[in-house]
Amino acid sequence: MKIALIGPTGFVGSAVLQELLARGHQVVALARDPAKLAPQTGLTVVKADAMDAGQVASDVKGVDAVVSAYNPGWSDPAIHDNFLKGTQAIVDGVKAAGVARLLVVGGAGSLYAAPGVQLVDTPEFPAEWKQGALAAREALNRIRLENTLDWTFLSPAVFLKPGERRGSYRTELDVPVMGANGPAEVSVADLAVAITDELEKPQHIRRRFTVGY
Repeated sequence: MKIALIGPTGFVGSAVLQELLARGHQVVALARDPAKLAPQTGLTVVKADAMDAGQVASDVKGVDAVVSAYNPGWSDPAIHDNFLKGTQAIVDGVKAAGVARLLVVGGAGSLYAAPGVQLVDTPEFPAEWKQGALAAREALNRIRLENTLDWTFLSPAVFLKPGERRGSYRTELDVPVMGANGPAEVSVADLAVAITDELEKPQHIRRRFTVGY
């Protein structure tokens, strides 16, 4: 497939880029700083601002699917507002381009720790991640109202870490994947496997899901 990837130089996006290319897909990478990406077979890099819906529309036109690993950066003091602005611009741009398939990588904070209680609302949720998590939850709430795109929202495992690619994972929908001692972890490499699997064989059209070991 020909897949547009937004956020290809970040922690998640860089892993997704490698997985897509390894499986032989053509990737159009939309990057704020194209110089961060080395030339690779199958890769086209374009300089893009994810907050500009018109630019997104122009850059993704003609692709089979779009993956948004957009994140303005955890050090951004305005991460809440900028995450929402960027994600909305991406949704609007993808729609304007006439691309039906969009996979958005969001946060784990909107997963349910208990009935009616999302992780981001628990006292234990780390303060440094809260604004980004609240924004990702709002982005999920918004995209759930979207009825023209074939969207998927993927919440990573509660513990997303560097690590080896096992090529396997378990899935849940709105609650964390659990291990023997609590929420399961997953490597960013296997998160990328799950993203690429979902693009190749969609299982969660207009649904949110999460992964973990």
